[in-house]
Amino acid sequence: MEQNMNLEKADALKEEANECFKKQNYVKAITLYSNAIECNPTSAVLYANRSFAYLRTECFGYALEDASKAISLDKTYVKGYYRRAASYMALGKTKLALKDYETVFKARPNDKDAKLKFNECNKIVRQQAFERAIAVDTVKKSVAESINVDSMTIDGTYTGPHLVNGKVTLQFMQELMDAYKDQKKLHRKYAFQILLDVAELFKAQPSLIDVTIPEESKFTVCGDIHGQFYDLMNIFKLNGLPSIENPFLFNGDFVDRGSFSVECIFTLLGFKLLYPNHFFMARGNHESQTMNQMYGFEGEVKSKYSSQMAELFTEVYNWLPLCHCLNQRVLVMHGGLFSRDGVTLDDIRTTDRNRQPPEEGIMCELLWSDPQPMKGRSPSKRGVGIQFGPDVTTRFLEHNHLDYVIRSHEVKSDGYEEAHDGKCITVFSAPNYCDTMGNKGAFITMKGKDMKPHFTTYDAVPHPDVKPMAYANSMMSLFG
Repeated sequence: MEQNMNLEKADALKEEANECFKKQNYVKAITLYSNAIECNPTSAVLYANRSFAYLRTECFGYALEDASKAISLDKTYVKGYYRRAASYMALGKTKLALKDYETVFKARPNDKDAKLKFNECNKIVRQQAFERAIAVDTVKKSVAESINVDSMTIDGTYTGPHLVNGKVTLQFMQELMDAYKDQKKLHRKYAFQILLDVAELFKAQPSLIDVTIPEESKFTVCGDIHGQFYDLMNIFKLNGLPSIENPFLFNGDFVDRGSFSVECIFTLLGFKLLYPNHFFMARGNHESQTMNQMYGFEGEVKSKYSSQMAELFTEVYNWLPLCHCLNQRVLVMHGGLFSRDGVTLDDIRTTDRNRQPPEEGIMCELLWSDPQPMKGRSPSKRGVGIQFGPDVTTRFLEHNHLDYVIRSHEVKSDGYEEAHDGKCITVFSAPNYCDTMGNKGAFITMKGKDMKPHFTTYDAVPHPDVKPMAYANSMMSLFG
């Protein structure tokens, strides 16, 4: 009798969770699926459904775990293999994804969607194998070396902004932002020039940048922007344009998901060239080739410019600094802390960053890790990096004589969150993330004299009718 009641309760919770999922309230859906699993822990369907919700919230590690659990409960449950394949794809483990898509295709040979996903994944695996073979056979030449900006001509029909003697000026930046607001494009000659110049600038910088903030000066830290150009313009409206007197740090994930990523990145890189010592940019986990292929940036660059430029962006991103230390008191990184105690600022300074993010170690964890409320460390919900508790934060700060850390990387309903007794602050600057999350955006300001964080929150502003992920469709079809 009690078992029947539990099964009925699980079904009711599942239906409620499904409704939340349809309304894109994935966090509530996950809670309800979890409650349903407590009532019926042997249901493969519940684990597969929760896996899908975890995928939508980018908790790829948890999504993979749930999909594997669904398969262990019912080896014939095709959706379990679908979900696990999508989780593997999200983590860049394409060979493992292909194996699961093959299982789905064999189980449903007449299913068009199953065939499409199997073929698409197969294509990606073959392409990656081909690229690896080429990389072994030849020493790859830098894309930057193959670009001749001088040979690019600008015809009389171009009405956009012009670099002055090849250099960024404040007038250029104002005209660029106005052109972008009108959905116009920067000429490819100038776009390439900016990328080549900023690559040289980043190359000359260390992996950890020390920033000095004078006592009476204001300093602003922004989190993820994710291609939301019109919200970026709103930040500048609320907080003033970047300048020598109004320095900014943008803490990674400038691109992907939002479909105005090209506009965001050229605006930020332009300000970096204009104010190299008062405008700072750190690498996020989305400044990587795998993420850019999946979440839209690569497709957007190819659509607005060319494959060659997409390759050049990958080279530029490889030189982005990994974190910043403000007044020797506050460390700012995109992701979080480390899988071991004892990591020093010098360890970060000597980290070789000119590469794609590895799957473990200091660089990986700076880009991918997340805080957790409980003490200690746990495997990451994302499947990459780790989760670290308040005790880990305290020990790290004490060891390095720091006051607190600022990180980004996670959507927060208020745009920010103070965790670990205020010693681990998250700031996320993309409001209504992906046009669906309903969150506020935020940025942090502080004065050099006390380094106390002040939070400004704001809502999303309207943008032209181009949906998020508009350039990511072919890859992201594998996530269904």
